[in-house]
Amino acid sequence: SRCASWNHFFSVSNVPNRLTFWIYIDGINQTKRTYWSANKRSSSKVSYIGHDCEDIPEFLGKKYGFLARRLDLSFNQLRSLAGLKAFTGLEELVVDNNLLGNDLQLPRLPTLHTLTLNKNQLTDIEALLEHLAEATPSLQYLSLLGNEACPNQLVSLDKDEDDYQRYRYFVLHKLPTLKFLDTRKVCKTEQQEAEARGAFMKVVKPMSSDMVAPGDPKSESSSTLYTPLPRGSRDGKNHKGVLTKCRYIYYGKHSEGNRFIRNDQL
Repeated sequence: SRCASWNHFFSVSNVPNRLTFWIYIDGINQTKRTYWSANKRSSSKVSYIGHDCEDIPEFLGKKYGFLARRLDLSFNQLRSLAGLKAFTGLEELVVDNNLLGNDLQLPRLPTLHTLTLNKNQLTDIEALLEHLAEATPSLQYLSLLGNEACPNQLVSLDKDEDDYQRYRYFVLHKLPTLKFLDTRKVCKTEQQEAEARGAFMKVVKPMSSDMVAPGDPKSESSSTLYTPLPRGSRDGKNHKGVLTKCRYIYYGKHSEGNRFIRNDQL
């Protein structure tokens, strides 16, 4: 994989030995120095942040895939997560601020319970949720803030709380095991509403191919195609008059002309 920075700095927290070691790799000499310190955390964490990598570095999976329970790959340029296959026991995954799109594919991660995908390029919420339901059956915490798929004011100012609540119902309908979504805990009322009506909460957007901008030649041709007026009447210099008989007959006791006289003229 390609990395923009010469120097790579990441950390691994090793719980069985209650130790944390920091590894600094020099991109030129490939020398490595290890720093150890005491740690009392309950899981092994690998962090590889801010290296502009487009793929997960292969050495991370080979050296630490069997060990890692928590993996943080934030602030890179990731477009694929194929390298996660080496992280067989992963429980928490953070991939915020990357370039992950609708083609995102996760390997099956049966023990993963926490996933944050904030500030990526996800737009198709239904396809994403169907994939997560299959790949991450134990998922309990999910965050999608900053993606177009999550309708809130972080993405668009024209979204309101109602839009966001409908999104929550739809997500909870697809992933009923969730206990926490974005920044809020899932309450019992939400779960019940999602079960009853969540399937109908999806926001359907028109396809971009069906939308024609004003002034586009396609819009002009389509408008002239369905006009009810003859083409001759569209010419401003070609005026035509029509003579016909009035079929309206007034049957009343008062003069019909009174309809056109206002009170201030009497």
